[in-house]
Amino acid sequence: MDNIIRRLDKGPEYGERVFVADNAVVIGDVELGDDSSVWYSVVIRGDVEKISIGKCSNVQDGSVIHVTKDTYPTVLKDFVTIGHSVTLHGCTIENNVLVGIGSVVMDDAVIGENSIVAAGSLVPPGKKYPAGSLIMGSPAKVVKELSAEDIKGIRDYADRYVMYKNIYLDRRK
Repeated sequence: MDNIIRRLDKGPEYGERVFVADNAVVIGDVELGDDSSVWYSVVIRGDVEKISIGKCSNVQDGSVIHVTKDTYPTVLKDFVTIGHSVTLHGCTIENNVLVGIGSVVMDDAVIGENSIVAAGSLVPPGKKYPAGSLIMGSPAKVVKELSAEDIKGIRDYADRYVMYKNIYLDRRK
């Protein structure tokens, strides 16, 4: 119990120009990078291990991010888009990745940079995927290598969400 309280005593740290929706819940040892956004009904619970979300990354409505105590933090690097109703648990999402609506990514899984996890996929514990992959299914498998255009599209999603969060931040002034 003391370990949980100690971590709960450490509050989230926000970078510059971060948007967190009014009904989102961000608890414990959580870092949100510059220009990141956390949308409506999201729960990010870093109560028993660290959660790090990089710059220009977005976590969309209804998603849950958690960890495994003293074992698996959750790390989202830069320009990551987490679609609606995604569950991330003790995993690593490298730079410029899109995790599609309703996907689940489990402990110790690693999604390589410039990849897409298709909507509704289940990424099993401990699974590692190479950069530039389209990952889909349950359990998720690499189904193809992404094109340069696909990879640019992932970045476009992240850039769009930076624009959206700026609109919301401007309305709060």
